[in-house]
Amino acid sequence: MKALTLAFSLILAAGPALAGPVTLKTNPSDDDGRVTLGDVFDDAGSAADVVIATRTGPSIVFEAGQLQGLALRSGLQWSNPRGLRRVVVRQGAATPSASPAAGSATASISRPGATVDVLTYARNLSAGDVIQPEDVVWTAVQSHQAMASGPHDAEQVIGLSARRALRAGSPVAARDLASPQVIARNDTVEVAFISGGVKLTVTGRATRSAAVGDPVPVLNLASGKTIEAIATGPGLAVTGPAAQAARSNSNSFARQGR
Repeated sequence: MKALTLAFSLILAAGPALAGPVTLKTNPSDDDGRVTLGDVFDDAGSAADVVIATRTGPSIVFEAGQLQGLALRSGLQWSNPRGLRRVVVRQGAATPSASPAAGSATASISRPGATVDVLTYARNLSAGDVIQPEDVVWTAVQSHQAMASGPHDAEQVIGLSARRALRAGSPVAARDLASPQVIARNDTVEVAFISGGVKLTVTGRATRSAAVGDPVPVLNLASGKTIEAIATGPGLAVTGPAAQAARSNSNSFARQGR
């Protein structure tokens, strides 16, 4: 019995080492709603037909760690060399019910009784909840319920926070969501001025709350002057030439709701 237990332990320990390396496809997609390892990875071999999820809308989002675990169960090793956080698998071209392109969306919505796929909330959310991949799902609704400003990809809203309580089944709208605050009023903030390879920093106190990409006035306690900066992370902001780039990096979908 001890020998069998030891052998089993060795097999488990050797599992990752025996896993075959695979490469993430440039644009993962499936054609029938059944997402397989072969849809996601090149060189999946005999595991290519292993189904790892069912896609119910135009796309499905995997956390990178989740995808690594699913691959490893079938003896595949994905090292995630680019350090991706999430992977989106979209509907393939062979499926006629693909989400409408921007040019055809108006025609699709205008037909009486027509249905369209929209991103909806999969569960009730409280104000301040941060949207996770499992919190949104594509749902077919009557065209009059679809919003022209709705997201075209789940990746646009994952990581945003709810402005208010949201009900399961409601279409996702920009007015519902905001980028999570990374700086609160009165937080200590390090402001960096970066130009031509030179970086100068000063520490001050935020005079209002801000999300990534939001303006945040920072009071320099030493000089008593207020620095107009852009929030870049928890307790961090930039000013000067880097500020415009930092503002551009904020979530564009969240900015629509402001």
